[in-house]
Amino acid sequence: MARIKRKRENSPPKKSKEPASLVGPEEEQSQGKSDSKRVKKKAVKPSEQTQQEYAHWLMKSEPESRIEKGVEMKFGIEDLKGQPDQRACWDGVRNYQARNFMKSMKIGQEAFFYHSNCKEPGIAGIVKIVKEAYVDHTQFDKTNPHYDASSSKEKPRWFMVDVQFVRMMKRYIPLSELKQLHQKHKGSGGALKNIGLFTRARLSVQPLTQEEFDYILSLEDQKNS
Repeated sequence: MARIKRKRENSPPKKSKEPASLVGPEEEQSQGKSDSKRVKKKAVKPSEQTQQEYAHWLMKSEPESRIEKGVEMKFGIEDLKGQPDQRACWDGVRNYQARNFMKSMKIGQEAFFYHSNCKEPGIAGIVKIVKEAYVDHTQFDKTNPHYDASSSKEKPRWFMVDVQFVRMMKRYIPLSELKQLHQKHKGSGGALKNIGLFTRARLSVQPLTQEEFDYILSLEDQKNS
């Protein structure tokens, strides 16, 4: 299986505890002891809530050449199209929240392939999940830029999924256009008011609501003004 190279995310400090849920530490609510006289309600785990809520994704990768530790990090949507069966593993994610989002992905779900760290970032096409989360082998490879000395095969820290090319967008949807719409929708309550591309900007793997996914698809048939 071909490796996908992409921009490395900033990992949490080694001394910090790994978040157990799909939300970041700043989004988690502290839990105190319940009053013994109160009726306890079954809590919905954040991971369960996210799996129920999200079925579409946005996944970032780099389409332009960049060498890191002697390894070419480039992997754009055209590179994916050139793979056997137009399929590849999505390795190299080194952020707990992004990793947990991948662990919640299901076969058949679709994601936008987003070109990042390039002259004109934006959405280039659509891929689908064809293999659910499994151990990312690059964390054990000392020659790989994504090597993690603190991870072990007995207790692996990082996971990946396999994706397959579905189609190109009818037109490239640039980040600049999405940003303008996001700013507009924040005031009007539109579909992109809370899109993770701006509220979770650092993450290379982000969830999309059905409304967000459908709205972005609708942009294909509109000219960018």
